[in-house]
Amino acid sequence: MPEFKFKGKLYYNPVEFVLDWIGGAWKMPILWRLREKTLRYSEIKKTLSHISDKMLAQSLRELEENGLVTRKVYAVVPPKTEYTLTELGKKTIPIIVSLRELGITLMKTSGVYNEDTQVFPNLPVVKKVKKAKASTSR
Repeated sequence: MPEFKFKGKLYYNPVEFVLDWIGGAWKMPILWRLREKTLRYSEIKKTLSHISDKMLAQSLRELEENGLVTRKVYAVVPPKTEYTLTELGKKTIPIIVSLRELGITLMKTSGVYNEDTQVFPNLPVVKKVKKAKASTSR
């Protein structure tokens, strides 16, 4: 397949192209959470405990720009915004399912997946550390 440009970026194959649309740390997890129902921003945020507000907003914006997610804003106070998969977005779910299944298989063969408890016994536990507030007194 010949190389091609899209929005100023050079691509060498369709896999690279699709990974630019749904790849990265957060896009597929967001799409996965929207697979069954429409969710508000705060509902998505609650299920992705390690994502920052900036990264969630950026990922949702990119998914919307690429036509995978629609955003509906309600004119109420406080503002209410809902996100839903588009028909194109729904086509990503079987791909995510396949990647998930392969990921679990690889985790099992690597010894980091415990099927009985579905936890990862050999991975270190990452604890969130609260940052100390900087002192404003002089």
